[in-house]
Amino acid sequence: MGEAIADGIPLMGYTTWGCIDLVSASTGEMSKRYGFVYVDRDDAGNGTLTRTRKKSFWWYKKVIASNGEDLE
Repeated sequence: MGEAIADGIPLMGYTTWGCIDLVSASTGEMSKRYGFVYVDRDDAGNGTLTRTRKKSFWWYKKVIASNGEDLE
């Protein structure tokens, strides 16, 4: 993003696919996990719906705090 801005691209921000695990719109599956927060639910609808932060949550938090400078 920094390189894009340096190249003159009028970049306003960025976003992710989803913050929490989502039900797949095409298949209704929960087994496809996209978010930074794990949702305790399976494809049959069973689970407590408890949310648990994944490692990627902490990574993305660091990316945001560093304005994209720290991507490790």
